[in-house]
Amino acid sequence: MKRVLKALLIVMALTAMTFTTSLASTANAEECNRGTLDKAYCDRNFDQTADLPIDPKDWVNPSTIIFTYTPVEDPAVYASIWDGFIKHMEKVIGKKVVFFPVQSNAAQLEAMRSGRLHVAGFNTGSNPIAVSCAGFVPFAMMAMNDGSFGYEMEIIVPMDSPIKSPSDLKGKTLAFTSPTSNSGFKAPSAILKGEFGLVKDKDFKTTFSGKHDNSILGVYNGDYEAAAVANSVLNRMERRGVIEPGKIRSIYKSQTFPTTGYGHAHNLHPELVAKIKTAFWTYPWDENFKKEFKKADRFIGITHKHDWVVIRGIDKANNVSYDCK
Repeated sequence: MKRVLKALLIVMALTAMTFTTSLASTANAEECNRGTLDKAYCDRNFDQTADLPIDPKDWVNPSTIIFTYTPVEDPAVYASIWDGFIKHMEKVIGKKVVFFPVQSNAAQLEAMRSGRLHVAGFNTGSNPIAVSCAGFVPFAMMAMNDGSFGYEMEIIVPMDSPIKSPSDLKGKTLAFTSPTSNSGFKAPSAILKGEFGLVKDKDFKTTFSGKHDNSILGVYNGDYEAAAVANSVLNRMERRGVIEPGKIRSIYKSQTFPTTGYGHAHNLHPELVAKIKTAFWTYPWDENFKKEFKKADRFIGITHKHDWVVIRGIDKANNVSYDCK
């Protein structure tokens, strides 16, 4: 009888443990809000970005930090421009930091998703995709000393082009940069449809150049009839003497958008993340860095939830879904 009672108690205990585990799992599942995030990530604090994994064994603390900047122009040029920042970050975090030049937005996204990229600057349009599909957590953006920041999308044509306004694009060919770019694809697609009734690949032909500088040079050299670009890139190319001012004309200028968002992989060790942020906040900008980035002189704090509302709105207008396959 005692043996039977003992066995019964064991079964009851095991049942209770199973029930408790089931409740805990259910609770965890309920706490794991995702929104647009891939199933690999959780958003327990509802800030619309992936949270640090609960289990410390899943935290990453690499001996070498890989950093990359959005692939909008010549990677070799930007490796030199970012050299001072890289050295500053190395001193602050006490680790080796390597600048990794990427050739496309897709390559940058895949690098972070696979764990090969730790800190990055993703362009405006790629931010929502990087957040949803790669566990990217943006926290900083460049700004001027008065707190202003951002850039505008402009549709440009050769100076002697007969195209005078976006309405004249009907029947013409417009060059986009890449499908993930805000100013190079998403914003102009939504604006041309919403404000001018022009639908891409129906009312005007499209082509993709790959990068903003390719689109700008294409218009500059007469290879493209028109192109949608970020004017921050256009201004930098003029300042560097890559193109001569007065050879390109703008037929449309948008509202101001947030610029490149800088952040880290969601699973980095929190002590490392704190040091990375300190490196951004304490970087002493040199004149070359200020000149290259439109006279910005500091990094300011941002949140994806609030600062990218307009970009997510543009994506919604374009029926964009953050497909992480």
